[in-house]
Amino acid sequence: MTTIQQPRKSNRGFASMDPEKQRLIARKGGQSVPDSKRSFSQNPELAAKAGRKGGQSVNPDKRSFSRDHALASEAGRKGGHASHVGSSKRAAPN
Repeated sequence: MTTIQQPRKSNRGFASMDPEKQRLIARKGGQSVPDSKRSFSQNPELAAKAGRKGGQSVNPDKRSFSRDHALASEAGRKGGHASHVGSSKRAAPN
């Protein structure tokens, strides 16, 4: 992936860093919380409730998944495949 570098207005702060360095820092933030502390990974019902709440906040006319089952199925497949990428590197749960 190539990114177009915009001229920097400042040489300070996160936004002025090299994009690769930004990604490295952001990745560390996600890795700093252990899996056992991520509430959605431990409580699928909580995740489902949050998803429903988010979906209900969208105007029904703009909910594409509610009107297009095939689109929803495809998105679910993609999400399932993406969530399992690299899972063999993680330790199996006890």
